[in-house]
Amino acid sequence: MASPALLMRVVASAYSAAEKAATIVRNVMATGDLGVVEKTGANDLQTKADRLVQMSICASLAQKFPKVTIIGEEELPSDEVTEELIEHGHCEEILKKTCPAQYTGIKEEELVIWVDPLDGTKEYTEGLLDHVTVLIGIAYGGKAIAGVINQPYYNYEAGPDAVLGRTIWGVLGIGAFGFQLTEAPAGKHIIITTRSHSSALVNECISALNPDSVIRVGGAGNKVIQLIEGNASAYIFASPGCKKWDTCAPEAILHAVGGKITDIHGNPFQYNKEVKHMNSAGVLAALRNYDYYASRIPNTVKQSLVP
Repeated sequence: MASPALLMRVVASAYSAAEKAATIVRNVMATGDLGVVEKTGANDLQTKADRLVQMSICASLAQKFPKVTIIGEEELPSDEVTEELIEHGHCEEILKKTCPAQYTGIKEEELVIWVDPLDGTKEYTEGLLDHVTVLIGIAYGGKAIAGVINQPYYNYEAGPDAVLGRTIWGVLGIGAFGFQLTEAPAGKHIIITTRSHSSALVNECISALNPDSVIRVGGAGNKVIQLIEGNASAYIFASPGCKKWDTCAPEAILHAVGGKITDIHGNPFQYNKEVKHMNSAGVLAALRNYDYYASRIPNTVKQSLVP
């Protein structure tokens, strides 16, 4: 049998790296010492978990795939990473899947991996643990083509016997796995948006869509999971603030199941290594009926958000 394509090996390794990351996230929380640092202010935090997880994921993937570009959220000193942070394993199940033909010839240097070690850091520090995700997005030709999302605290309120945490993964042309794909209730407009980065513009945009209800939660990864599990119909964030590492993995998973994510103007996100990190024109995403929401974004909102 031919050895698995590079893309499938990267995704399989990212899966195991994300599982290890989840253990680190839970261990840091269990010690009770989060080591919180403010980056640009009280809503932009970094914890010991963000730092350790990024070191773990980046070093683990760089060791196996030295020519891949890996971009992580945190600016960290390039210290030697200790062996206990390195994940050598991979998910065997993923290697059994056939790589889509258009991705079989990819070389290491053509891939860019976008890592958000802890998406929803503010919520993590506040104990809103189900908002937290670990995001590893894989891009090729500037496009998000594969992603891994781990929820370290999935099931955390389900009692002591529940299995804690889960990992969702997807590849364009194969599909997405690790969850039950569900559409939001038909005829209902349930908007999911930011919890801690709201603004007049964010709210103006949501009101214009005349939603039946609005859910405010932390984390871009978490919001896209709410879309693919049918808890929300559209994810709308009319503001700068989201970065490429927030959207790359969720985008690949959403697109793998037929959804769509763009900026507020409908422009796709670019993920090549030279791209600016900020998604300055906001986020608009839906599993189904994307066009319905896109057509109702007010021009005043669009004019305020320059890509």
